[in-house]
Amino acid sequence: MPFARLATATTPTCHIGLGLAAVGRPGYINLGRDHDLGADRGVEALRTRTHDLLDAAYAQGVRYFDAARSYGRSEEFLAAWLSTRPDIDDIVVGSKWGYTYTADWTTDAERHEVKDHSVQAYERQRAESVELLGDRLDLYQIHSVTPDSPALTDKELHAKLAEAAAQGVTIGFSTSGPAQAEAIRAALAVTVDDEPLFRTVQSTYNALETSAAPALAEAHDAGLTVIVKEGMANGRLAEPYAPDALKSVAQETGLGCDAVALALVLRQPWAGVVLSGAATTLQLASNLHAAVVDLDDEQLTRLANLVEDPRTYWEKRGRLPWH
Repeated sequence: MPFARLATATTPTCHIGLGLAAVGRPGYINLGRDHDLGADRGVEALRTRTHDLLDAAYAQGVRYFDAARSYGRSEEFLAAWLSTRPDIDDIVVGSKWGYTYTADWTTDAERHEVKDHSVQAYERQRAESVELLGDRLDLYQIHSVTPDSPALTDKELHAKLAEAAAQGVTIGFSTSGPAQAEAIRAALAVTVDDEPLFRTVQSTYNALETSAAPALAEAHDAGLTVIVKEGMANGRLAEPYAPDALKSVAQETGLGCDAVALALVLRQPWAGVVLSGAATTLQLASNLHAAVVDLDDEQLTRLANLVEDPRTYWEKRGRLPWH
């Protein structure tokens, strides 16, 4: 399994990954993104920004990189970066299928992505991912599985995914929505020839949304690598939007709200990789300080009071504008 590469890494940041959702396309729902990216959202500007982030991340010990078919040109940007670094063999590259990017490089599209978990969508998007990433693609994940997703019951799809696994690609899934725990447990039960199909799970978990924790612990105990996304709650846990309790703890540590928020996730015993969604190299450097944050019991208690009801959290997320 490719994540075994991380077991031999010695950098304190090796279990922090870099997600490319915020820089692979001109529009996304992260708060503060207008300030982060500025006015130039052209392809070359974001390609350069992505490559600068990848360079900085690797130099600072990051060893997992996460893209998706629906993240605009994220796979293309990542593939170009990898092509100039054939000697780098200690990283893990993941991508996702299941959403098609439909915004045509605009920020005001009526729909930015369309979900489709059919066999036909998998075969089309797998071919697209392989054309770009080739044998550098270590992990291929179903994007945003929910309890009603046909990907949980489609035996033909399971057989196709098992074929990919037999060829050396690790198969995983990501989740979203207030019923993440239900989706995780349903996916853990999926088998092909009596063998578990999925080897990784990527879920939202942060100081505001903790509902998936018990199911993620079960997934970890079952041998899956757990990848945590949206540890910053799409910017809601970053300055200046962070709640007062988080700002207070951050001030006490002498580090940023982002570092504290990600440290809270890193300390979970089931968390294998925690994603940074940084859009600038300064944000990335600040995020990576999470590896050295030490929180005491009193601080943890204050942060625990930030938890929202899952439905409330996801309703708020659904109202975030595409910047």
